[in-house]
Amino acid sequence: MREKAYGCGLEAALAVIGGKWKVLILWALRAEAHRFGELRRLVEGISEKMLIQHLKEMEADGIVKRRDFKEVPPRVEYALTSFGRSLYAALAPLCEWGTLHMKRIETRKEDSEAKACRPSGRGREIPAAHSG
Repeated sequence: MREKAYGCGLEAALAVIGGKWKVLILWALRAEAHRFGELRRLVEGISEKMLIQHLKEMEADGIVKRRDFKEVPPRVEYALTSFGRSLYAALAPLCEWGTLHMKRIETRKEDSEAKACRPSGRGREIPAAHSG
């Protein structure tokens, strides 16, 4: 008998969307198929290597389908599968929550970073010369 791979549904979902980039790729594909170059522009900050790697993983997980038009020059499009659209539907409320609270989250992050950069006031003391 095979052991259960995941302890809960959240663990299984995170195995599919783990990391920053996969959810952003998923979000970029929510409405329509895109070519690789379009995805690279839509997912700001992602490297070509990371985009290739994550698209392959998402295709293997059944979230994304790759359509090769067998043309010269090569033309390939990526789109969500029905399984991927169901994952997008699950993430939509999280996006709405993030949008609703974005200012608060940004302010907290800025405050936290400012505190981390401030000197603590407890610098290293230099011992006074001991006269003996």
